[in-house]
Amino acid sequence: MQRNKIIQYLRSFVLLPVVVTSFSAGALVTETAAPAVSQVKHYIETANPAAIKKALQEEQAKKIDAYFRDRGMPLAGYGMKLVLEAEKNGLDWHVVAAVGVRESTGGKFACKNPKAPNNPFGWHSCTAGFASIDEAIETVARNLGGNNPNTAHHYDGDLRERLESYNGRVVASYADDVFDIMKKMEQYKI
Repeated sequence: MQRNKIIQYLRSFVLLPVVVTSFSAGALVTETAAPAVSQVKHYIETANPAAIKKALQEEQAKKIDAYFRDRGMPLAGYGMKLVLEAEKNGLDWHVVAAVGVRESTGGKFACKNPKAPNNPFGWHSCTAGFASIDEAIETVARNLGGNNPNTAHHYDGDLRERLESYNGRVVASYADDVFDIMKKMEQYKI
């Protein structure tokens, strides 16, 4: 699965006719008429996994930041933090960002409670605040990921169930709304 994602990612940068014939270790792609395809194949087979992972994270962070920036959302610039915390907690790379859009339009309408600063995620119904946006991202990702022992029982299902625990009991369409935002982020052109 990871190899398929890498191939898909690399293809997004290369505008060459490629026919996928096999995912065996020996033959990932078959060239049609473009000699540069062999270079892509060689890169896929020999590339440093850490470098590929970093490039993928950077691309994901750029999509999040562009999505926020182009809409004038204050969470622009937090893309890499959102990606890293999601990954650290076993979540889709853009789910916490999408929750931020759904809850506060990316920070435009963050919690107004003076006792809940830095809370663009509606965490704890806007009764809890954070020392920084970074701390808010860490907290939401840790909880949605089921990695907070105090709340893990609320977030132990699949992503839809986790989102329903987050706010779906109040807003029936909540999980679908977040999934729609995630799809828009995923398809966002930068």
